This record gives sequence, structure tokens and C-alpha cells, in this order.
Amino acid sequence: MAQSALTGGEHGEWIEAWLSEPRFARYLVESGGDRHGAFETYEWNARLAAAVMRDIAHVEVAVRNAFDRVMRERWEGAQHWLLDPTSPVLAPLWRTRRGKRVDLNTRNRANVAEAVRRCGGRSAQPDHVIAGLSLGFWRHCTDAAHEKTLWVPYLHIAWPKKTNRVTIERALTTINSVRNRASHHEPLFPPQPGRDVHAAHHEVLRLADLLIPELAEHLRRTSAVPAALKGRPGQ
Repeated sequence: MAQSALTGGEHGEWIEAWLSEPRFARYLVESGGDRHGAFETYEWNARLAAAVMRDIAHVEVAVRNAFDRVMRERWEGAQHWLLDPTSPVLAPLWRTRRGKRVDLNTRNRANVAEAVRRCGGRSAQPDHVIAGLSLGFWRHCTDAAHEKTLWVPYLHIAWPKKTNRVTIERALTTINSVRNRASHHEPLFPPQPGRDVHAAHHEVLRLADLLIPELAEHLRRTSAVPAALKGRPGQ
């Protein structure tokens, strides 16, 4: 098989043409300058990202469906809770930040509006809008600003009794940070806040246990994350 003019070998300059020099440099540093090791680490990172994204996707669907189920049962507005302007995720939520009045639902309204637009505008179906919202949106629904308007009257019902809002918010924050890095093909090492796959996987299983124990068991049986973590080159 003919080699590309860029290669110069199996791990030649074609890698920088593919990944860019700055991106590959991170892996070269991690592997002590060894090109083969850097390449294998990149491939391992890609496998790890795919594995954790699958598990995150499973629990993300569980969370958003649990939230929607509770809101549909309890919300008394004229429209679906994601489409009703009086909904606690859309109505202005004013707080003072650094001496200025800020509407903390501005981002939510923009996210919902964009999801509605992508799903057909006025003909958008609620189920499609729900699927079009990011994990970050659902995390935002559990933050301190929404405790009195969303968590206390509605969302706490989705979880077992005495589940702490902060526990859920922190779990979703950990998961979402890793999800964002994985989806943007960023390094998932070293295991520090924002990129700790082991921590994110732990939180995925914790949330699944709280919502649907059978889902948690399914993930434990089928997840590729533990094997991927153990398969890091050089370990």
C-alpha cells in the first residue's frame, strides 16, 4: 500500500496534518515525546470518550424523561411546561449579581427557543423539544436559583425521598463537564475536576440507581468505561 507523502512512517507527519500540531502536542507531552505512545494515547482517549458518552446518553435520557413526567403531572399552565411563558424555566427569574439585576432564565429561554426552531417552530412537538435540549439545560434546572420555583414544587418528586438538590446538581455538573470534553474530542486526562471520567461514571451510576435501578444494573453489566480506563497505554 502506498504511503501518503506526509507520512514518513506509520506515525509520521500525517498525524499533525490530521490532529493539528497543538492538539497532538498534548499527547506527545503525556507520552514523554514518544510519537507511537502519543498516537496510542489519542486512540485510547477516543475509545474512552465513546464509552463514557454512551453511558451519559443513557442517564441523560432517564433524567429528562423523569423531569418531564413530573412536570406534566404537576404543571397547571395552559401549555406544556417547556412552551408556557409562565413556566419556571421560562418566566423571568430576577436576581442581583454584582450589583446588577440579572434574569437567570435568559439562557433557558434562548435554549428552548432554539430547540423549538429546530423542531418545526409553531408545530414543534414537546417530545421533540425535550430531545433537542442539552444536558446543561437539565443541570441548570437543578441549580440553587431554581430551588424554590422548580425543585421544591416539582423536580424533587422525580427522586427518592430526602434526595438533596445539591447532590443532583453536583452529579449533573460532573457528568456534563466530562460530556462536553468528550463531545469536543478533548483529552480526558489527567483525572482532575472537569475531565475525571471515573468520577463522571460513578455519578452516572448513582443517578441511574436513584431513578431506575434496573438501568443502573444494565449499565454496570454493559458499560465499556471500566475496561477503557484500565486499557490506557503505558499502564
